[in-house]
Amino acid sequence: MLTPLLLLWPISLALTWLVAQGIADKPFDRALVYNVQALAQLLSVNNNRVLFNMPQPASEILRADDSDLVYYQVLGPRGEYLSGERDIPLPGEEDKPGVLGEVRLRDDELRGLEVRVASIWIKLNVPGGQPALVQVAETREKRKVLATEIIKGVMLPQFVTLPLAVLLVWMALVRGIKPLSQLEERIRARRPDDLSPLDEKTVPLEVAPLVSSVNDLLTRLKDSIGTQKRFLADAAHQLKTPLAGLRMQADLALRQGSSEEDLKHSLKQIGRSSVRATHTVNQLLALARAEAGGAALSRLPCDMARLIMEVVQDSVPRAMEKHIDLGYEGAAPGAADVMLSGNPTLLKELVRNLVDNAINYTPSTDVRPGIITARLLTDPFGQVLVLQVEDNGPGIPESERELVFQPFYRVLGTNVDGSGLGLPIVMEIAQQHAATVTIEEARPGQQPPGACFSVRFVVGDDRFESS
Repeated sequence: MLTPLLLLWPISLALTWLVAQGIADKPFDRALVYNVQALAQLLSVNNNRVLFNMPQPASEILRADDSDLVYYQVLGPRGEYLSGERDIPLPGEEDKPGVLGEVRLRDDELRGLEVRVASIWIKLNVPGGQPALVQVAETREKRKVLATEIIKGVMLPQFVTLPLAVLLVWMALVRGIKPLSQLEERIRARRPDDLSPLDEKTVPLEVAPLVSSVNDLLTRLKDSIGTQKRFLADAAHQLKTPLAGLRMQADLALRQGSSEEDLKHSLKQIGRSSVRATHTVNQLLALARAEAGGAALSRLPCDMARLIMEVVQDSVPRAMEKHIDLGYEGAAPGAADVMLSGNPTLLKELVRNLVDNAINYTPSTDVRPGIITARLLTDPFGQVLVLQVEDNGPGIPESERELVFQPFYRVLGTNVDGSGLGLPIVMEIAQQHAATVTIEEARPGQQPPGACFSVRFVVGDDRFESS
């Protein structure tokens, strides 16, 4: 702030000088106007002849100025010299008044000196009707002295107030920046793993929004690091079992290599462990991608009916292996009321995990064949889409319906090989799309009751807009 103050000071000096010149000119200009009007009254006409009679006392008063030189000039209607100095410059065309008897002021030069000139044209009753000219010129010494006094009166206080202003500004800035310096010291003294929010109460009000934004960033960074740590812990925990199984089966194969049946059994177990490990890795990666935030990915208009039908078609071979009747019912693809703004990859992963979960936990026998139905319900008036995956399996007890959405939780007594990550992935993706997931009995009052998973999407006016 010192730099602009020092730059503005010379500009202030120049403006003060111009204002002082205008102030100094006004009283002396009024005196010039009075003098030229007084001289104009001394003109007279006698026998069509213009006369100028100036008494000696008036001439002495006009010349009595100690500081400046005063000159006058009187010219007749035909431009003839009547009295005064002959070498006073005549007014230019721009200084000739439009109305006779009007006093005009101008700056000019006389005998190498700057002068202020007042001129007036007087109408006289003489043949030809041309006006006479009266001029009074005065040097500018008194004006300069007065302007200098005004400058001194204005600028001397500035020599005192400017350093004082600089001192006050410096003290104010030091005091204002002190909380920022303290905040900087607290941030530098933090440990790398300390992501707690900064204290917003000890910073200036103007910086509070910045600190709030930093706190928001720290919160999101803490959540992101927590997600990464949880992913690494889950991956290490879940991969430990299948990898240990692979190693054990490989050791058994090496030890029992002489028996072909034992070798085939070990290789079969190795294959199952590798499939399980691959499935676990894929589920962990899907969960990490969902937790990272689907909103960070591109959102496009998604045809939910088409997505569900594609997942069902991909899952038919696996369902046929277990003799399960898998099908789709609901709205047809391409309809306007089945469109949803979302991430197609994550939405497809959501549907696939619901269908895979139903296939895993739905038994199928000749007496009671397994049936799984993927369904899409539309409500154009309520602007909602409901995805349902219904099966006739053993169902989920009401006390465990919230627990199944926790990572690695498995319902006891199912004896189904899985990772325990499918439903947590469903919940995470649903939350990314502002949807709710509920579990109900597919056939209340019957045994087995079955399970019906419902995902309710709220469809707003942005149905066809991408975010």
